[in-house]
Amino acid sequence: MRYDYLLFDADNTLFDFDRAEERALRATLEFFGYPLDSDTRELYRTINRVLWRRLDLGEISREALVVERFALFDRAMGGGRDAAALNRFYLDRLSEGAELLPGAEALCRSLAPRATLALVTNGVARAQRGRLARSALNGLFPYVFISEEVGWQKPQREFFSHVCSAMAIRDRRRAVVIGDNLVSDVQGGLQSGLDAVWFNPNGLPNPTQVRPTWEARSFSALEDYLCGGAGASK
Repeated sequence: MRYDYLLFDADNTLFDFDRAEERALRATLEFFGYPLDSDTRELYRTINRVLWRRLDLGEISREALVVERFALFDRAMGGGRDAAALNRFYLDRLSEGAELLPGAEALCRSLAPRATLALVTNGVARAQRGRLARSALNGLFPYVFISEEVGWQKPQREFFSHVCSAMAIRDRRRAVVIGDNLVSDVQGGLQSGLDAVWFNPNGLPNPTQVRPTWEARSFSALEDYLCGGAGASK
């Protein structure tokens, strides 16, 4: 193995977050009486994306974000609903979304006997704990680090320092962060002295100055790289 410790992001790296979000959002809109059309759903997603980007940059707290996204959405839709109640209902539905990306379970089952696996996520604990418990990955990760519980978030150095301390990682060269987000996962890992693999199955361009240790376009290529393959192809 190229590494002894594999620090996996959760959403859109192992878990199919887009599918879980779509189901949870539809249920929330229907329950609270909003239209179910694509424009309404895209309005929420746009607001949510902007706020999560601000979280990555340290401009807003998670506690404020999860309520503010629904407050802004409801205001744009005419107002009148309780944003905190919207968020609670949505997170309960989101916690039920345990679907994995195709190949994620096989990858983790293959790697688990050969390295120590950890889940490192900025997601909300209420949702992430429920999703992991319902998923086929339950029991494969001896370590789970959720920023809401840790007290710091990716890409902060303190988050990764906490992870390394809790896992007794003394040589950070033996650990790698694997995730789909160039800022929270890749930049966060690199600036903390860890290697970082960008999981990029859709072949998206990299418009940033962040340079991952390696880029993976598939789970099979990722496994080959982690297991010591030459890594000549993505």
